[in-house]
Amino acid sequence: MKIGVLTDSSSYLTKEQCEKYGIDVLPIPIIWDNKEYLDLIDIGFHEFYEKLSTSSTLPTTSQPSTGTVKKYVDKYIDEGYTDLIIITLSSGISSFYNNVLSVADEESRINIHPFDCKITCAGEANAAILAGRLVKAGADIDLIMHDLKDLRNTTDVRFMVDNLNHLKRTGRLSNAASFVGSILKIKPILSMDVQNEGKISAIAKERHYKRAYNHIKKDFDSLTSDMPYPIQLTIFHADDEEREAEWVSDYESSFPKVKIYQSIIGPVVGVHVGQHTMAMIWGRDLDSYFDENGKPIKDIKSKVVED
Repeated sequence: MKIGVLTDSSSYLTKEQCEKYGIDVLPIPIIWDNKEYLDLIDIGFHEFYEKLSTSSTLPTTSQPSTGTVKKYVDKYIDEGYTDLIIITLSSGISSFYNNVLSVADEESRINIHPFDCKITCAGEANAAILAGRLVKAGADIDLIMHDLKDLRNTTDVRFMVDNLNHLKRTGRLSNAASFVGSILKIKPILSMDVQNEGKISAIAKERHYKRAYNHIKKDFDSLTSDMPYPIQLTIFHADDEEREAEWVSDYESSFPKVKIYQSIIGPVVGVHVGQHTMAMIWGRDLDSYFDENGKPIKDIKSKVVED
């Protein structure tokens, strides 16, 4: 058995992570002024947000076509792989997962295992990294898919946008009619129902940034403090490194037992949330899926986060 791991660019894995864990990344297209840009290939992180802040037109996103997916599948077949895990961003905000399902249904030369992580960005990256680590540790496909589902059960998210205009414009906010943040000058607090449909919804609103920040911090504490497994947290930003550094410093001080990582909200996700968005995703520490010798632990059944 030879197992490959493929994910999409909204995971925002670094080149070093992809090389270390044997992960391939399929770029998602952005459409801007009738021109296609491949995420982080044809348009970079800072370049995207600079253009977003000055352009009179706004971008949209597309999805990798079934033909593009098939080209990647062909590469794995040519390299002798028997199984391919394809981890996609949430089906609640993209139809890419359904495209992967259709390719999997038609393909008989290789076993394709689609996995809907019901989230994006760092949550999707965590799933891809776990899969890659398990492959390298010799886990079979059943254990890998089991652990991916288990990790998803422990995953949660909070994020804060400057305003809701981008999410409303692109139709990614499930309860948009309930919130008029840009009009009221409030700070909406958003989440995704990772254990259900993987859709984005505004779950609270605060008048000021500091209150919204404290609300998110309180949520994290209450949702993680009683979990019987170790937690890892990723804090990430839409071109606001200064604010990210402030969050990381505070969380490192307030939650010394939590492993804290950093990442970005790149162009494809930035289309929907806008510049200066701050976000955090957490879940079970990936290291806890392995024993002290680096061997995969079988039959893990984590407590499901209830948010």
